[in-house]
Amino acid sequence: MPAQFLINLFIAFLWVLLQDEDQFSFYTLSIGYIVGVAIIFLMHRFFGEPFYLKRFYAGVKLVFIFISELFQSSYFVLQYIVDSRKREQIEPGIFRYETSLEGEWEVPVLAMLLTLTPGSVVMEVTPDGRAFYIHAMDLIRSKQNLISSLERFEKAIMEVTR
Repeated sequence: MPAQFLINLFIAFLWVLLQDEDQFSFYTLSIGYIVGVAIIFLMHRFFGEPFYLKRFYAGVKLVFIFISELFQSSYFVLQYIVDSRKREQIEPGIFRYETSLEGEWEVPVLAMLLTLTPGSVVMEVTPDGRAFYIHAMDLIRSKQNLISSLERFEKAIMEVTR
């Protein structure tokens, strides 16, 4: 991946040099970078690894998934704060979630993303990193939503890291 990016930068600077302009122009560099992206995309199979902007796209997608989950869970928690009837029906609890993620980056990222969303906290990660103990604000009503959120996060994290 770094090789593709460096070749792309080289193509962009080569483009700037071949334009024969009097001054350095960011616009010309940007056009050269876009030309380089097209060339690298057409030749990425010769590098033996996926196209490097695929990970960037996956990272942006992960950020948007997190923002979406953040707003949804904030709305969910806000409903419980405002509505006293719902507040009386809250049943907090702890459950175990088995994850398919592995590695030094994937497991902590999932734990942080889940902890940052309101209504749930990762209490502990097992020593082998295969399971989480999660405290949910309302275990009965929100467990399925929380598990679907975790699965979305897992899938997005795997797209970024693998």
